[in-house]
Amino acid sequence: MTTKTLFGYGPGPNIPVASAAALLRDAVRADEGGLDLISVTDHPYEADRLEAYAALGVLLGHTSRITAVATVTNLAVRPAPLLARTLTSLSALSGGRIVLGIGAGWRWDDITRFGAQALTPGAAVRSLEEGIVLIKSLAGGGEPVTFEGEFHRVTELSPAPVPVPPVWTGSVGPRSLAVTGRVADGWVVPHAADWTSALYRESRPHIDAAATAAGRDPAEVVDVFNVLARITADPLPATRDESGRWLGGSVGQWVEELVVAVREHGANGFVYFDSDDPRSDLTLGRWTHEIVPAVRAALDEP
Repeated sequence: MTTKTLFGYGPGPNIPVASAAALLRDAVRADEGGLDLISVTDHPYEADRLEAYAALGVLLGHTSRITAVATVTNLAVRPAPLLARTLTSLSALSGGRIVLGIGAGWRWDDITRFGAQALTPGAAVRSLEEGIVLIKSLAGGGEPVTFEGEFHRVTELSPAPVPVPPVWTGSVGPRSLAVTGRVADGWVVPHAADWTSALYRESRPHIDAAATAAGRDPAEVVDVFNVLARITADPLPATRDESGRWLGGSVGQWVEELVVAVREHGANGFVYFDSDDPRSDLTLGRWTHEIVPAVRAALDEP
């Protein structure tokens, strides 16, 4: 991954099994169109949805340049050492085109139905930090790892000879935001909140403070925004609603807004979620071939 602004595509929060062919088609289009990322969600307890890591493996196999990420992996239902091996294998097979998006856990009723142990919010956050530390230690080669944590334990496991993948969290709340600042490489801003939102303004300082306390440069932790908004043929009279939430607009309005997001608010990446129902080939095309190149040109990025 580079320090340039990242642009991606997310096929939506729910990816039905019945939409598998469309997902593959869109991934190839995004790859050929020069996007940096494709993201999928992770809800393995839903029988009618595609499992995230099975989907990521196939998407990477059908593409050649784009990086894949689950936003975010539900750590509560996946053993951290096995998740580490999954990531390093996908990295080796794809030439490093994988990011670990990870969260402490959500929808605990569903998680326990899936057979995993319920955790209190505090325990889930501690498990998240341990999991990230362990997963990173199991990549990059080196000496065997023994890890004796509260939630995760391994004995004499050799790290895979593959670079450590970037780790992005979907943290919400001061404790998990602090974890992001201490041990993660990026933050996928939750609830599709944008760069002007109160959620972003109030949350980011927790990351910065924790990073600084850990001896890290806060700028090492990138901000990636999921943008769930319309792309319209004509300009909208207002691009934000009464609460200030970004609604979208014409190609020109998008370009102006995203350039400001990068230059004035420090945004590092955007993943566009098509808000049309059903999804529109036209809007994905406008994002990929009109908005993204124009923003890159305005930022003087290749």
